[in-house]
Amino acid sequence: MRTKKVLDSFPAGDPMGSRPAEEYAARCRERGEAATVVMDLATDSFLVVSPDAEPAPAS
Repeated sequence: MRTKKVLDSFPAGDPMGSRPAEEYAARCRERGEAATVVMDLATDSFLVVSPDAEPAPAS
């Protein structure tokens, strides 16, 4: 099972909307890291996530 790693979080109430999150994701992609922006309704924020994260080992 693939997991997602949250790289950063940006408030959805920002006057610029999702632009700060999109710009951060673009910088991550320039460094070669897969990154995408998703909306987290529970926290009312935009999350920049890396879909390539490895699953945490079972304890």
